Amino acid sequence: MGLPPQVGHVERVLEAAESPVGAAKSRVVASWRRSIVKHGLDPAQLTRGERMDTSALRERREASDRFLDIATPQLDQLFRLVGLSGCSVFLTDAKGLVLDQRCGDGDESAFREWGLWEGADWSEGAEGTNGIGTCLAEERHLIIHRDEHFFARNAGMSCIDAPIFGADGQVIGALDVSSARADQTEGFNKLIAASVLQTARQIEADAFRAAFPRARFILADAEDGPLVKLLAVDSDDIVVGATRGARRAFGLAPSGPIERRPATDLLGRDESEPTGFERGERAAVIRALSRADGNVSRAAQALGIGRATIYRRMKRLGIGERDA
Repeated sequence: MGLPPQVGHVERVLEAAESPVGAAKSRVVASWRRSIVKHGLDPAQLTRGERMDTSALRERREASDRFLDIATPQLDQLFRLVGLSGCSVFLTDAKGLVLDQRCGDGDESAFREWGLWEGADWSEGAEGTNGIGTCLAEERHLIIHRDEHFFARNAGMSCIDAPIFGADGQVIGALDVSSARADQTEGFNKLIAASVLQTARQIEADAFRAAFPRARFILADAEDGPLVKLLAVDSDDIVVGATRGARRAFGLAPSGPIERRPATDLLGRDESEPTGFERGERAAVIRALSRADGNVSRAAQALGIGRATIYRRMKRLGIGERDA
């Protein structure tokens, strides 16, 4: 007779985690090894950690109230997309504590039994390899499918996760979609993963914009990877903030305050293009001409310069009659 599924899972995890070679080849096995060596966990453990009490959870939520306000509409939208397929949506803080959730009535009992609920700690240190904890530990989007979980008691769920980075480049939480369905396939997980990543990006971008309410924003590059690439620029065209993706793209500090520098220094500028001063001067002359209905003499008078001077400037700045 074969071993019970739970026992077989425990033996497979322990055997794989014992091998440093296996950990080097597989990120899941590396996480299993961390769960044993670093966190001192046993894959056969059946007891779950206690959920945070209502008062303490309220304090943690209040500490993240701005983050929750920004994320709420995105959580609602994601749940409308995946809820009917037996999936639930969870949002955690940077330590893996579940702050908010969206769960269908028919799936509530399964997730409560697993302990995946508001106030629960799903860090890797508490639950071993799992979507939320391992996503936060490795700061990457991932899928932990069924028996890839560390604890045998968690091997019945599929978890799809993406980290969310704050305006300072540090992780502020994780977005998780977990399924209670026994027939959830890896292929279906990959379809959901695209929506999870897109939603996490949107929350990150919205949080970044909220952190710099007076700035204008530059999309530094197409968002063709897992990270948002936005720069916040002040009225003097000085970069005052950058998302985690932009920091990586431009070699800035990965987290914390960034060195203030002109946006053109980061984005690059063709030497044939006008400088910032030239662009400002050109805009001022065109505005004066527009207000004067193209009358060069009146535009020169409004600018406090002579007619010959404004003609010279128009020629130098490439302003022709059509611009006037």
